[in-house]
Amino acid sequence: MALNNSYDARLVQQETAVGAGLQILLLALIGTAIGMGPAGWLSGLAFAIATWAVLSRALHRSRLRSFGAANRVTLGRACLVGGVTALVADSFQDSPPVSLFVGLTAVALILDGVDGKVARRTGTSTALGARFDMEVDAFLILVLSVYVSMAMGPWVLLIGAMRYVFVAAARVWPWLTAPLPPSTARKTVAALQGVLLLLAGAALLPHAVNVGVVALALGLLVWSFGRDVLWLWRTSRTQAAPAAGREVRELVAG
Repeated sequence: MALNNSYDARLVQQETAVGAGLQILLLALIGTAIGMGPAGWLSGLAFAIATWAVLSRALHRSRLRSFGAANRVTLGRACLVGGVTALVADSFQDSPPVSLFVGLTAVALILDGVDGKVARRTGTSTALGARFDMEVDAFLILVLSVYVSMAMGPWVLLIGAMRYVFVAAARVWPWLTAPLPPSTARKTVAALQGVLLLLAGAALLPHAVNVGVVALALGLLVWSFGRDVLWLWRTSRTQAAPAAGREVRELVAG
């Protein structure tokens, strides 16, 4: 039995290696097509290596027997995000085609709605798959905010950084790690971030309109995070009150 488990683990780990290989292939195609510079190559390769390392460790800890179709979709989307990352890094030194940037990002955003449906239809939803999907989403939003900030200013980076600030704050205030209730509004706001940032990054509209689009994205995100933080704080206070009461009663009884 131990040998079978080890064999299955190796098969699952091979999926991440295939993903890294596809990422490098995509970078090679982009580099050949546009003559990508060192910054783009280094960023794309760093993303591929980091994704492979983190995902391999997570798979080892979760002991999944099968990688699953939904995770394969997310892994493919991660490869596209790696390509977008390389293009954004390259844009600091050169001007890669906007059409290629828009195309890769658009496909990555469209696939965001596919992996969840695949997981539900195949009955393969896992905590690892949900976390993998969320991290890919968050990093894509961060990269898009970096790209848009080059034309609009550093305030746009608040969009990409907000989720990471929330995670960092949760290390200081553990009550932020409590599970949140399902929310259609939260999902809608999260999905709109990529769409609105891509719209602004494509530069199809006048600059003033693009600024308004990004400001709308930031405002929605602040509202969504603010609402969730307030709910978590109120819930922690509500749960803390009975616990404090029990401690007082135990002291009196003692």
